Amino acid sequence: MAVAYPSIGQWFRRPNGALLEVVAIDEDDGTIEIQLFDGTIDEIELDAWPELFLTEAAAPEDWSGSVDMDPEDYLGKRKDGLPQGYQDPLAFLDRAE
Repeated sequence: MAVAYPSIGQWFRRPNGALLEVVAIDEDDGTIEIQLFDGTIDEIELDAWPELFLTEAAAPEDWSGSVDMDPEDYLGKRKDGLPQGYQDPLAFLDRAE
């Protein structure tokens, strides 16, 4: 079986089901920087890549893995349909003082 060479932005699944994304490749140092779905950053030796038995995967639809949110942040919606506690930081730019 051919091993997929990693490219930045590509997602892979480990044999245990964990998702990871390739975020950087440093060919000079021979390392691949990955980010796990939970946000953890790790570095893998380029030579060790084939030994990981990774399979290519689609990017997850659930973006909340690497975002530090508590379950109560998902509860309830405001009248405009956004989660409670959500504020658009750009909304403050248009306010006249």
